[in-house]
Amino acid sequence: MESESSMNAAFLITPKNEVKFVYEDWTIRQALEKMEHYRYTAIPVLNRSGKYVGTLTEGDILWNLKHHASLDFKDTEHMPLSDVPRHRDSSAISINVAIEGMIEKSLTQILFRSWTTAVSSLALFDDRRLSAIY
Repeated sequence: MESESSMNAAFLITPKNEVKFVYEDWTIRQALEKMEHYRYTAIPVLNRSGKYVGTLTEGDILWNLKHHASLDFKDTEHMPLSDVPRHRDSSAISINVAIEGMIEKSLTQILFRSWTTAVSSLALFDDRRLSAIY
């Protein structure tokens, strides 16, 4: 049995053939349909060679639509994902990284998202009144 410190990210991953993703040449509508079906708020984006090019989030799509206010939902059927700027793109790490490195990277991304989001998702109550938001 391997010690925890000698294990790498391969022990914790979902194999590529089980990963749900979208292609960068898909439309916004296609990506939204897939994200809705799997109840994802973010999804990996690959090129046709299978290379990871980024992560698409619901926020990326919403901000893009906000900046194109004259569009309606039907227009998303013709808008390529390559036109959607990423506000927070998750960088990839090597499959050979030690588990500690993977955990550190994950925590950094989680904390960055929490600290840079105006309203977090964890509300704290005292006597049924809002006390704070974390």
